[in-house]
Amino acid sequence: METEKIISELSFKAVRSSGAGGQNVNKVSSKIFLSFDLNASQALSDDEKLLLQSNIAHRLTTENILILNCDEDRSQLKNKDIVIKRFLEIIKKGLYVPKVRKATKIPKSVIKKRIKDKKNISDLKQSRRKPNLE
Repeated sequence: METEKIISELSFKAVRSSGAGGQNVNKVSSKIFLSFDLNASQALSDDEKLLLQSNIAHRLTTENILILNCDEDRSQLKNKDIVIKRFLEIIKKGLYVPKVRKATKIPKSVIKKRIKDKKNISDLKQSRRKPNLE
């Protein structure tokens, strides 16, 4: 995954942010929308695209477009940086393949210890019973 190549494929749109901010909120377009077309991407291989489609399917539109937005800061540039960082984290997590767990055999010493402990508990409970006088 080439970060610079992927970032060059992103498209940004600035809109007016909602919420408090007085007159400034009516004048400045500080909210950033980021969109990334997964199907049209040249930076990702076909295998990576399939992996992303399955791992981040809940974030994709029906046309396989990832849309993120940010209006945390008053600055458009800072919002753009924040949304790019979020995007790269999502892509990184989406491309992660967990290691397959290798099943191992239980060691004989562990089995012996378990049986020994089980026997000790059984003997302890046996000693608590009333003696059978018959």
